[in-house]
Amino acid sequence: MIMIDIKHVSVRIKHKPVLTNINLHIKAGKVTALLGPNGAGKSTLLKSLCQDNQLDAGQIMLANRPIQDWDRLSLAKNLAVLPQHASLTFPFEVHEVVAMGLYPLTLSSKQGMTLIDEQLELLSLSALKHRSYPTLSGGEKQRVQLARVLTQLQQATQPPVLLLDEPTSALDLAQQHRVLSLARSLAHQQDYAVVVVLHDLNQASRYADELVILERGQIVSQGSAKSTLTPETIKQVWQYEPQFINTPGCDTPLLY
Repeated sequence: MIMIDIKHVSVRIKHKPVLTNINLHIKAGKVTALLGPNGAGKSTLLKSLCQDNQLDAGQIMLANRPIQDWDRLSLAKNLAVLPQHASLTFPFEVHEVVAMGLYPLTLSSKQGMTLIDEQLELLSLSALKHRSYPTLSGGEKQRVQLARVLTQLQQATQPPVLLLDEPTSALDLAQQHRVLSLARSLAHQQDYAVVVVLHDLNQASRYADELVILERGQIVSQGSAKSTLTPETIKQVWQYEPQFINTPGCDTPLLY
């Protein structure tokens, strides 16, 4: 099922083209990774999906309806974004931050608390439930924000859309793989449509079903890891000649 249909989308920021004629289908049950060098337009495309950017041309459809036609409450139940940086300095406790995800939901107080505890457990945050959010490490804050976002989507009326902007940037190695594994599980087991911005090509190859490579605001390649992460494309987009190393048990080689 196509959850998001991006049709001929172009975005200019301060009169500078940032995205040009983007056409893309985001499907339920799959993880779609947006890749490309700095300034390629990855985060701009993600922001366009959650209406943080005004389109200069084109249209974005969510479940066969123009995204701007969705009322904000219904949209919040069906689409959520984890930004790269979430600014919050007020000394809320961790469970209070996660509770912000309850805003669009219709739940009793008891149901809400149960849901919060479930999300804290899912992200291995239960021990931090009563910690002051500003005292957490960057990686812990990122996981708390992810718990908030997942709480927000618990009453989706269709396969939820989860947008992740560099969700592993502040995480240690083990947590990076746990978060990406969770994203893949949500897609494959609960039919989420996951869009994730990544810089690590090996992580994208391992966890994403569909890779979309952008360069200077345009899509230059999309498809499986095998078809997109070729020596020619990597050299063209990143100006780097990688080494490919085959490893047992992996469908795609590691890139160095």
